[in-house]
Amino acid sequence: MSCKTDKALSTHVFKIENATLSSGSLYRIDSIQSKYITPRPVDVWLPENYSKEKKYAVLYMHDGQMLFDSTTTWNKQEWKVDEWASKLMNDKITKDFIVVGIHNIKELRWFDLFPQKAFYNLEEDTDVAMLHDGYDGFEESLLNGDNYLKFLVEELKPFIDSKYSVYINRENTYVVGSSMGGLMSMYAICEYPNIFSGAACLSTHWEGAAPIENNPLPNAIFKYMEANLPSAENHKLYFDYGTETLDTHYPKHAPKVDEILTSKGYDKTNSKNLMFEGTNHSEHAWNKRLYVPLTFLLGNTDEQI
Repeated sequence: MSCKTDKALSTHVFKIENATLSSGSLYRIDSIQSKYITPRPVDVWLPENYSKEKKYAVLYMHDGQMLFDSTTTWNKQEWKVDEWASKLMNDKITKDFIVVGIHNIKELRWFDLFPQKAFYNLEEDTDVAMLHDGYDGFEESLLNGDNYLKFLVEELKPFIDSKYSVYINRENTYVVGSSMGGLMSMYAICEYPNIFSGAACLSTHWEGAAPIENNPLPNAIFKYMEANLPSAENHKLYFDYGTETLDTHYPKHAPKVDEILTSKGYDKTNSKNLMFEGTNHSEHAWNKRLYVPLTFLLGNTDEQI
């Protein structure tokens, strides 16, 4: 990987010169240090003609290594964030924005992205061995969702705010993710409603872990949402789900999601819970519909989707 080093932070930030992008530029904060989480890369995508003479909204996204360049991903898929962002901005459909992608660490991903306080809604006699399938060595002390958000809000955001020409207010700060990243995006806007004005949660993994019969995790997550969703007056929430592969487990939860949104005062102007029939649980599926949540959250008009 060839790179161009940022002089101000020579050991931290570099431009990825050979990134395969449709437009814009990709920079990497290499293993940013944190007192909250295990260091990992963070990528920053800047649109074509990015200028310090103007200001941009900021879109924070989870699973950052899957967003921009399929030539470097484990499954050769990507979200095509740069393609959609560029098109939507060029067509004046959305406000101008940059994207900050936080990489995951495979063996820590579940512990980082599970909405931690929801776990505490489980009954005391719940057998947490259900989490061992796919998460060997589970211990409650490993839950790290709260620290993951502290990293984002207390360490990463201040750096982005100081380094790039961005708006720092809630109205221009958003969080997006899929699957476990969908859960974490919901959690982020609940825990920090003064930081984020909008969250997009694609193929939200309401099962919480490996799907099992009599799974107590969805109810624990919904109980958290019922108590903590932010005000509908100044926030937007987007949820969606497919019907194939892992997404087959999500349609049954849609009525409960709708019920919670309605009970908290949300309507079609500030919330969505959309089904995409025939779509599966993959970056290919998410990239095909990414324009929907981006337009909903960052759109320049009040046109409904």
